[in-house]
Amino acid sequence: MELNNTSALVTGGASGLGEATVRALADRGVRVVVADLDQERGSAVAESVGGAFAHCDVTNADQVIAALEAATEMAPLFSVVNCAGIGWIQRTIGRDGEYASAHDLDVYRKVIEVNLVGTFNVCRLGATAMSHNTPDEDGCRGAIVNTASIAAEDGQIGQVAYSSSKGGIVGLTLPLARDLAVVGVRANCILPGLLDTPIYNFAPDPEEFKAHLGQDVLFPKRLGRAQEFASLALELLANSYVNAATIRLDAGIRFQPK
Repeated sequence: MELNNTSALVTGGASGLGEATVRALADRGVRVVVADLDQERGSAVAESVGGAFAHCDVTNADQVIAALEAATEMAPLFSVVNCAGIGWIQRTIGRDGEYASAHDLDVYRKVIEVNLVGTFNVCRLGATAMSHNTPDEDGCRGAIVNTASIAAEDGQIGQVAYSSSKGGIVGLTLPLARDLAVVGVRANCILPGLLDTPIYNFAPDPEEFKAHLGQDVLFPKRLGRAQEFASLALELLANSYVNAATIRLDAGIRFQPK
């Protein structure tokens, strides 16, 4: 699928994996809409690549539609990459055996709402926009790349909400691709492992912490780079024969229980 002179929507595009994907797409001649809640950072990223910023809560249909329309105004929308998401760590039950200390149900709902429902919301609306495209020689009108996590398969202690949400993204991949085949839109999913993004900056010494994490990776023994995620995302967008795939990007690591 030709990417040059098309547009793309990248959710969570203001930082981390999303930002790297925005920059990689722009390098391929794509006009990119950076969809994010961080207006200051998102606007700066969009300006740096000649794209546009859209303040967007992925669970809000009107905001997603506005972001999609901003993309279609620049060029035909052929790419959607979902990187927006949140994390949470909490065990299912508390140490004291009290009902009140069980996993916060509102937080569980919030993680599912943002990570899973938000991803599907962007997929259903993005694919609708793509269905109006003139198909290429393969009959392709666009492609979607969703971001899950290896926690979908190797969820650790305390990751029940996060793993549920990411497992849902893995689970929707095949039926989504089957649903969208009728209009020529492909759907694939990346399961990142330990990738170096700003989420690790909470540690007192982030570099030491990341080096420690990297020792658990099979090979190479380091954290992945956001650019490596972006490279795979672009391949899944451009390669018209990859469809309904879920691909681990983890250098062979398998999470232990904790």
